[in-house]
Amino acid sequence: MAASPFPRGLALSGGDVRRVGRTLTAQHNAYWLHALTPEGRVLIMTPDFHSALIHAGVGLDVAALPTLSFGGTDYRYLAVYGEMDEISRLARPMSKEDALPFARALAAMPEGYSGAVFCRDYACMLSVDVDGAPRLDKALVLGRYLSGGIEVSAEDIVALDRIVTRLDVDDLEEITAVAGVKIRQALGRSARCEISPARKSESSPPPFGTFRLPGRNQLEAFFNDYVIDVIANEARYAALGIGFPGGIILEGPTGCGKTYAVEKLVDHLGWKNFSIDATSIASPYIHETSRKIADIFAEATKAAPAVIVIDEMDAFLTDRDVGNGHHRIEEVAEFLRRIPGASAARVLVIGMTNKIDLIDPAILRRGRFDHVIRVDHATPEEIEEMLASLLRDIPHGLDDFAPLSRTLARRPLSDVAHIIREAGRLAARKRKDKIGADDFDAALARSPSRSPDDQRKIGFR
Repeated sequence: MAASPFPRGLALSGGDVRRVGRTLTAQHNAYWLHALTPEGRVLIMTPDFHSALIHAGVGLDVAALPTLSFGGTDYRYLAVYGEMDEISRLARPMSKEDALPFARALAAMPEGYSGAVFCRDYACMLSVDVDGAPRLDKALVLGRYLSGGIEVSAEDIVALDRIVTRLDVDDLEEITAVAGVKIRQALGRSARCEISPARKSESSPPPFGTFRLPGRNQLEAFFNDYVIDVIANEARYAALGIGFPGGIILEGPTGCGKTYAVEKLVDHLGWKNFSIDATSIASPYIHETSRKIADIFAEATKAAPAVIVIDEMDAFLTDRDVGNGHHRIEEVAEFLRRIPGASAARVLVIGMTNKIDLIDPAILRRGRFDHVIRVDHATPEEIEEMLASLLRDIPHGLDDFAPLSRTLARRPLSDVAHIIREAGRLAARKRKDKIGADDFDAALARSPSRSPDDQRKIGFR
């Protein structure tokens, strides 16, 4: 973002008693948008932007606007008390009455521009070209505005109706018609009733059974209460104001079973899932990482109901106040924009981290991630239950799992499965038809913990 040349407190010319406040948005050779004190906003136009607006044919007499002289340059300015901001930064409308002025201004906006500022006082779009930005698609602009930033086209009224729950389908159809956007297929109120508050469709999964997570009873109970039961009985919960589950973070030490638990939940849901990690979104190019993040959320929205799994969140969602650079700040901001709309779009977002203290506090707020669940290493009792589950279909001679579970307690859960595989390998090598206690002892001897204090070394002395 380009810096503004206008100091705070600069008086507007022509007898205007108001003064320029803090900068909200600045774009090189395009415009500066400031907040006025004590209230209101002012758009200060560069000569380039002023010229573009004259040729844009907007419903505003730009040439009649007052002039602000500063630094040897004459600028035009537009001062308002209502909403005025870049279209990508506008708050989503809370009612049809809020949305209709935007729709009318969008319909009147000329084609071919890559940027615009919406001015509610004048009910118009101030259009301008932004270097390097693609041409605006009105259907996508309207969809983003109504959904609060989700990449959904207003032409797809079915998807829009599913995401924008605070407006009924008749309101959405009226708003899109006023904006001059042609929808692909009208729903009408009768079709809305067929969908029902639960938003059922042919692609919706059947009612879910009880989720099972052997060895992690508390986590199993949480997922059943806050995820499975809510999505299996959406109509009942919706009647009491409870929507689709919000984001969830599992935090805990490496090897505590976070990934295993999420994989089991995703398998149980049977939904399409999307993965976000440092390797899948990292890019050396400016803005490319943010674009990838936006694309993943957009694809998940199209495939909804769906799951987005964010692994190792601390790798790219670290606190912006610790000086991570402009690009990292941009990535965090992109997540801040996308996560709140995911729940409304019926996309379950689950994050995992072992460094919760490094994550930006804004990410952790409720409304983005409603639950932060601590997952620690399994206790002996949890290990014993897991052993019983994993060995249920494997021939073995263990009558008591307690000694083995005590040995494996506080170790990563992946060690449990590994010990069983190693014991089975040793038993098969001995041509045995079942795993014996001696095979488990030998497997433990061959597979010590990988903590720094317990490392098996291979080499010459």
